[in-house]
Order: sequence, then C-alpha cells, then structure tokens
Amino acid sequence: MPQPPAQVTAAEISRIAGVTRATVSNWRRRHDDFPAPSGGTDSSPLYDLVGVRKWLGARGHASTADPAEELRTTLRLHPGGGGMTGALLPLVLATARHTPEERTALAGVSDAELVARAGGAVADLAELVPGAEAVHFAAPDADVLRALLRCVQDDASGEAALAVLAERELEDSAASGTYRTPVQLADLVARLVPGPYARVMDPACGSGSLLSAAARRGATVLYGQDSVPVQAQRSAVSLLLAAPDADITVRTGDSLRSDAFGGVTVDAVLCNPPYGDRDWGHDELAYDARWAYGVPPRAESELAWVQHALAHLVPGGHAVLLLPPATASRASGRRVRMELVRSGALRAVVALPPGAATPFHVGLQIWVLRRPEPAGPAHTSVLFIDTSEAAADTGTRTGGTASGTRGGRTPLNWTALTETALSQWSAFTKDPDTYADEPGTARAVPVVDLLDDVVDLSPARHVRASRTDIAPAELAREADDVRRRLVTGAKSLVRAAGYTDWSPAGPAPREWRTATASDLARGGALTLLRTAPDARGSAGEASATAVLTGMDIARGTAPSGDPGSLRADAAPAIAAGDVLVRAVAGGSGAMARVADGADAGALLGPQVHLFRPDPVRLDPWFLAGFLGAEENIAGASTGSTVLHVSPGRLRVPLLPLEEQRRYGEAFRRVHALRAEAARATELAEETARLLVGGLTGGGLVPSAPTGPKAGAGSAASA
Repeated sequence: MPQPPAQVTAAEISRIAGVTRATVSNWRRRHDDFPAPSGGTDSSPLYDLVGVRKWLGARGHASTADPAEELRTTLRLHPGGGGMTGALLPLVLATARHTPEERTALAGVSDAELVARAGGAVADLAELVPGAEAVHFAAPDADVLRALLRCVQDDASGEAALAVLAERELEDSAASGTYRTPVQLADLVARLVPGPYARVMDPACGSGSLLSAAARRGATVLYGQDSVPVQAQRSAVSLLLAAPDADITVRTGDSLRSDAFGGVTVDAVLCNPPYGDRDWGHDELAYDARWAYGVPPRAESELAWVQHALAHLVPGGHAVLLLPPATASRASGRRVRMELVRSGALRAVVALPPGAATPFHVGLQIWVLRRPEPAGPAHTSVLFIDTSEAAADTGTRTGGTASGTRGGRTPLNWTALTETALSQWSAFTKDPDTYADEPGTARAVPVVDLLDDVVDLSPARHVRASRTDIAPAELAREADDVRRRLVTGAKSLVRAAGYTDWSPAGPAPREWRTATASDLARGGALTLLRTAPDARGSAGEASATAVLTGMDIARGTAPSGDPGSLRADAAPAIAAGDVLVRAVAGGSGAMARVADGADAGALLGPQVHLFRPDPVRLDPWFLAGFLGAEENIAGASTGSTVLHVSPGRLRVPLLPLEEQRRYGEAFRRVHALRAEAARATELAEETARLLVGGLTGGGLVPSAPTGPKAGAGSAASA
C-alpha cells in the first residue's frame, strides 16, 4: 500500500526553513510559484512536504534548518516513517560513542558505506539494546542515517536525536501509557531510599528516568524492563549514554506476566507503573508466589506492582512507587493494604499536589515500602506527608517575573516540596518512636489506628491541619501581617501599572532589519553559553552553588536547582546583566529575564540558554524583551510535543544603542508589572486562606458591629 504524501503546516515550514511564520506568510503572498495547499482548511492549510522542500532548496533555505528539525522532516519523508524508531534508537548510542573526528569522517563516506557501517554498529549493540539484533538498514535509509548523524554531530549527548525519535512513537499518551517521570520527581523518588545503594530495578522503566536518577545517586547495577519494545530500547540507550560506567541490563516484556529478572534481588526498586490496568493477568497469576500480602483484586493492578517490587528486594531493601491516590482508599484493595500495614512493609505515603506528574490533574502519591527482615525491628507506625502547601510556595523573588502556570495552576516549588518530603522522612527513619509530628504537613500514625474497616492510607486524611491547632492570638497576628503585606503589594502594583510611556507607531507597524543570535555572536556582539551535556554531578564533586532552572525563569524565583545535580566545572556561572532564556517553550510565565544580583554566581541549568551581551553594543533588557517574544520563540522552536528553543535562530532588531535603551526601559517596566501582579495575587490568596481557615476553625470571630446601625440591627433581630 503506497505511503500517503507527508504534509506540513505553515508553522512547520518556518521551522524547516529557519525563518519566522510571518516570512512564510509573505512568501505565500509574493511568490506565485510557492506550493499551493494540498489539504487542510482555508484557515489552516497543509502543504506537500516534498514540494515545499524543492521550493526552499531552489532558494537556498533548506540548508538553514536545525539538525533536529531536519531529522524530523527526513523521517516524515521516509516510507518507513515512525516505524524506523526502533532501528534508529541503538544507532543514536553507536553514533554518540564516536569521537567528533570519527563522526566527521562518517559524514564523508558514500551512501552504501554509511548504510553498511550503520548496520554493523547496531549489530555490535545486540547484547546491550533490546531488539538491536533484528535491525537492518537498506539503501533507501541513507537520507535518514545522514540526518541522524548531523543531529548527533550538533548535540553529541544524543538527547536531541532521542527527543525527535520519541515524538514518533513515545509521546505521552493515555492509550500507550508512555508517560515520562519529570526529572525533579525522579530525583525525589531516588532520594527517598535511605542510604547508599548499588543495585536498582525498575520493572516498568519507560524511558529510564528513575534508573537515571538512581545512577546519579551512585547506583552501579541497573535493571530495567518494559512491555513496550521501543520504550525498553530508549531506556537502554538513554542509560548507556548517561551512565556509561554502570552495569545496565534492560529487557522487553510484561514484568507481571513474564518477569525477565526472576530470582534477582536488589537493594532498591523504583517504579512508576501503569495505572488502572484491568488486564494485568489477574486470573493467570492467581496463585503467584509474589502475592505474600494477598491476591490483588482485578481492579488493583497497582497493588500487584507493589508486591512485585517487594518480591525483588533483599531483606531490608526499599521500594518507592508512584501511585494514583485511589490505591490508598479503594474498598477492593483493603485486605492487601491491611497486610502491608500490619507486616510493617509500608513505611510512608507522600501526597503530591496536582501537576507533579502525568496525569497532571491528579495529585499522585509516593509509597515507600521496606521488605521486612526475619529478625528485624517491629514497625509500629506509618509516616504520612502532604507536600501540597510546600509546593504552592513559589517564593517569587524581588524583581522577578510573574509566576508561570500549568492550566491556570501555579507551578510547583520543587525545591520546597523535595525538602519537605526528605526532611520529614529522614527524621522519621532516624527514630520513629521520637518523631515529632508537624501539623498540616506530616504525622506518624500508629499501625493500630490504621487497621480499621477502611484502611484508608490517604495522607490528607491523617495530616490535615485545623486552625484550632494554632492559638487565636497568633492566628490573628499572622492574618494581619499577611493583610498588611497585601496592602503594600497592592500599592506597588498600582505604581507599576502607572507606566504609560508608549504611543502608536503610525498608520502601520514599524519594520526593522533583524539578525539572528548566531550572527550577533559571530560578530562579537554577544556570547552564547550553555551547560555541557555531561555536566551531571557525581559523588565528591557536586557543586555547592545553586542552579538556575527554566522553571525559575517562568515563575520569577531565585535559582532553586539542586546544587548536587551539576559539576561546577561543566556549567557556566551566571553574571549580572546576562540574558537567560528557557530552552523549552510552552506553558505560561516569562521565557526570558535579565540576571540580577540574586542570580549572579549561580550555575546555568541544562534547560536554560545564556546570552552574554557586549554592553557597548547591546542593551540587556532590549535583548531579553525581543528574545523572549512569543513570535520569536515560536519561530526558533522545533518539536511537536516538546518545543525546544534553538538559541542561534532567535532574531534581534538592528537598532542604535540609544534606541535599544528606550525599548529596554519599557521591557524592564513591563517585567516589574508582571512581578508585582504575581506577588499581589499570591498575597491575596494567602490572606483569604488564613481568614477562611481562622473563621471556620473558630480561631477568629467577626468583630461586633458598632454605631447606630448596630443597635438597630440588634433591635430588629430581637
């Protein structure tokens, strides 16, 4: 059956050609030979990709495409399309292992030799990457192989190529269950395992996020299994690139039905299993030896994964699983939960706020379990932690930008969330008998209190704070303090909103010549800096300096990244006046900001681009305003699910320095307006929360009415 012709939108054409969407619109209007739409609608036309590439090639535009975009486009043209993902994943690893000189030499060989070498390189990985032994390349694959080679030449870490391949078959999907665990959450899960550990397993490893986090903590033996073959391949490739010195074994298959590591025990199991799966093998596994705590009901696949994890632990080993909140309270799972609590296997349940991981509208939970030791201590309590309040503290900095949102929700403060979870868990594990509860955040509940008719393990039920726990006078002082800060913030917002120093440009919008950031860098007007792809910290060399992340830019916070996540010698230090741009587009919040004194000295995070302007030629605020503009970001971004910003393709108007400064001052004022609005919003929410909680909890009472009207009201009531 013939492959349907690939079609692209105008936005995709702009990314292929390395121009803005406005330029594509001009081409359509001004050039009669521009390809006519071949599908779509009048408002959103689609164009034949082959015809577009021929038109661009005739005008010298095709060569300006970003290597990742070129790979994406070449895959769309290939007859095999997304079916090549499994073949190309091991080739990313093979290519990334070459030296730059070897990759340059490969680019000069003939198509036939390139195909032969690619096949041989993948065959050599058969023991490391699942399915690599079945990969074969042919002459029609040469264009895709060259595009992949150029992509890895541009990004030697292989991450860009892996991201493009992931778009083909590994997008987050409710149907496939191929969700990625966010890096911050993966690191938290890995850190919840007490002490050092060497051997780790993830029986539903997906893209390998949790195993990578374990490797960053020093794990040296990694076992992974996934039922989706391409996921297992991607996990193996990612891990081999990220932890080349570790002993890595990844297998394909359903861990519950066909455990690839039967009999293997490890120090820790980390897992983000599929949720709500009724076809997990309930009937055929009814008498499985793993169900030491009871046969999981058909609707409780999550409890099957919990017991599978416990079965692979050495006595005293820990399992940390990310689970949906219903697992803690569904009636069908009551008996298994009771045995997990009674035996002492369940040690803690940590509630996460919505937005922490897919599905983002659900507040997931982390279960921490420990395989009981035959002669080990008896555990008489379970720790419950609720991180929602800590995560909502965005910590907006002075002079920062407005907080970003996800679907109208304030972004999570991962630093505060992680610190809350780890500090409470550490205190509990140190001495459960003397652990002091923290009202509203954490509570150690005696096992006997949990073994009721429900066995509800929801943290909110056990740690919910009441305002009656706080003295009325203290509560009143707290509410008044926040209210006073709100009044001050509102006055600052009014002052910021007083900026009106603008006027119409004339009958038509102003036009100007522009240059790309790459052009400006070549001319010495600015310097482009990035963190090295292999900048992950390791034991004994972690930096003590804070790391600035893309989320810090979005929500306007001070650098909040984990100091241990990067090596100081592999990440540039930020200086005041640097312009910082998020490397991943999308969501709300600012895309760019100018570094101030609070940022100076921090390390540049891996998802942030740094532009260091020559102050004699470029005004920082002018540069930040135009670099972070929505249209500019869209024109320089590639990808479908995740939009990666190509910094060199961002465009900047060529204006005299004095005029730049006028624009820069305007952008600075807008920046201040957004920051004041964010602070006022947060203070208003905090004031309302304290007042409602105080009034409903009995700690605050409405003041008695005074004056003539009060008397009249009382008489009327009487």
